[in-house]
Amino acid sequence: MLTPKEIEARLERVLLQVQKPGRYVGGEFNAIHKDWAQARTRVALIFPDIYDIGVSNVGLKILYDQINQRPDALAERAYAPWVDMEEKMRAHGIPLYALESKHPLADFDILGFTLPYETLYTNALNILDLAGIPLRSAERDETHPLVIAGGHATMNPEPMHAFIDAFAIGEGEEIIHEIIEAVQRRQSDAKGRKFSDRAALLRDLARVPGVYVPSLYEVTYHEDGTVAGITPRVPEAPPKVIKRIVGKLPPPPTRFIVPNIDIVHNRVSVEIMRGCTRGCRFCQAGMITRPVRERSVEEIVQAAEEAVAATGFEELALLSLSSSDYSHILELVEAVGERFRGRHLTVSLPSLRIETVSVELMERLKERRSGGFTLAPEAATERMRRIINKYIPDEQILETAREIYRRGWTTIKLYFMIGHPSETLEDVQAIADLCKRVLAEGRKVLGGKAKVHAGVSTFVPKPHTPFQWAPCDTVEQITAKQDLLKRTLRDRAIKLSWTDPEETMLEAWLSRGDRRMAGVVYSAWKRGARFDAWGDQRRHQAWLEAFAEHGLDPAFYTHRARRADEIFPWEHISAAVRKEYLFQDYRQSMEGKIRIDCRQQCYACGILPTFADLRRANPGEIWKCPEVKTPKRKVAPKAEVAA
Repeated sequence: MLTPKEIEARLERVLLQVQKPGRYVGGEFNAIHKDWAQARTRVALIFPDIYDIGVSNVGLKILYDQINQRPDALAERAYAPWVDMEEKMRAHGIPLYALESKHPLADFDILGFTLPYETLYTNALNILDLAGIPLRSAERDETHPLVIAGGHATMNPEPMHAFIDAFAIGEGEEIIHEIIEAVQRRQSDAKGRKFSDRAALLRDLARVPGVYVPSLYEVTYHEDGTVAGITPRVPEAPPKVIKRIVGKLPPPPTRFIVPNIDIVHNRVSVEIMRGCTRGCRFCQAGMITRPVRERSVEEIVQAAEEAVAATGFEELALLSLSSSDYSHILELVEAVGERFRGRHLTVSLPSLRIETVSVELMERLKERRSGGFTLAPEAATERMRRIINKYIPDEQILETAREIYRRGWTTIKLYFMIGHPSETLEDVQAIADLCKRVLAEGRKVLGGKAKVHAGVSTFVPKPHTPFQWAPCDTVEQITAKQDLLKRTLRDRAIKLSWTDPEETMLEAWLSRGDRRMAGVVYSAWKRGARFDAWGDQRRHQAWLEAFAEHGLDPAFYTHRARRADEIFPWEHISAAVRKEYLFQDYRQSMEGKIRIDCRQQCYACGILPTFADLRRANPGEIWKCPEVKTPKRKVAPKAEVAA
């Protein structure tokens, strides 16, 4: 393996031959450089997409900050090289390395992958291959790093089970320290060996709450291909791995890395709250990040002040799944405005809900606004909004649009999804009609300056949501719906964007797949699949050939409704929301019944009783749910086919 100096020497010969060499040199302002020799445990944090996207990932920023606060450990970063750089690295024998020290990834004790979405899977394999590390966990020994992964996509870890040694399920601020401590107990002083006993280390990790070690479980299947059982093979492995949650959000990181090049989100980001209580049935993030925990206005403003001073960024994003549901949102916007008065700082509030966007909030945002205003109706008929549990009357949407245009915004971006359960072409036509009605409101105020951007994605029924029993639309259904929108939205003031049906299918296969999908992922990668989220790089045929190689039907994972009593491939992974609750909610969706915000009425989803000890230990926290107990009598869903 090359030394850091040898890697730097080879980089000098290739960097001027690739796009954006700033992606690969490191040395950014606020990057943390610790003494390699003094660190007992060395962690490489890997975002398996290009630098331009990965630098701004909030989860990686948090872990980078947490690990580097330890005197006995260091964290460095690595990203996926773009195709031109990969070609040069393979041609010149340059292994993938960490930006801070230029040490090869194989030198580290732990490789930690962040997997927020499924289309990064082949990139993760490619990174291991570029690092010279065996792709399959079973082929690694005591000389190889421990390979772990976390992120929302790991709530169904099975399609990557063969390649990841251990998954960190849930929130990472605390579990990363427990993983490091388990590793330290098994680290070896023997030359060339990282661990004294790798098998023992994996059993130790299985004892850590929230850690899933896939090699310690056996999965069996029925003749029809559905899962028959998921069984631990050793006593250390729990039958169900429950997600980790932090009872009190730690102080947010503020010394953000200032990138060498322009990136996707070149800004300060401060998480104002975590979790959501709205209960949108399509939203995996809202289900798996429960319960809601909020930071105080004072902590948020102070963190923003420190981060802006430490970076010089000119944009501040106040992040959450539903920013306008933050209890003190008006006070927060006012406090930010006062603190940064006269400093030309742009403030953005992603994920504003239509029914909570008040005139007062828009008035306070006006002086520091960005170019457009985003609303997410998700569906355009009131029937569909009842099904997805995001009920908003049309008039409320139009009234909000009028107020936005009146306050000087020229562009409103409307987010929709097609492919919701029981959706018809009439529901899709309503998307076009609503866009035109919103534009008409804008033209009344602004004339020809008014614009609408309709972003139409395609729904994928994700694990741990009420819709996990539902089938996906077929490619033919998706295409017909998209063609309808393209025909009916031809106004120059309306911009339409949509998701490629092939990308939707891939996301569905990977998010809803079982262990057998690991072979498909590997075979697709061998056929050249990587950067699957990039339209110009996606190789759909490679995936179809990989399915055929392993004798699997892609439609098995996408186009069939799951039985009510079916064991999901992710059955042993728990977001602490009861399956019975999710199934009941699914049935209510088919009846057009809505559930109001569970801050107003508790539906006993199971999250708070699961973490009752955390709540008692953090009495000062703002937990946006009442104290409730899960009903003692649990009724299993009937064995019927989900409609």
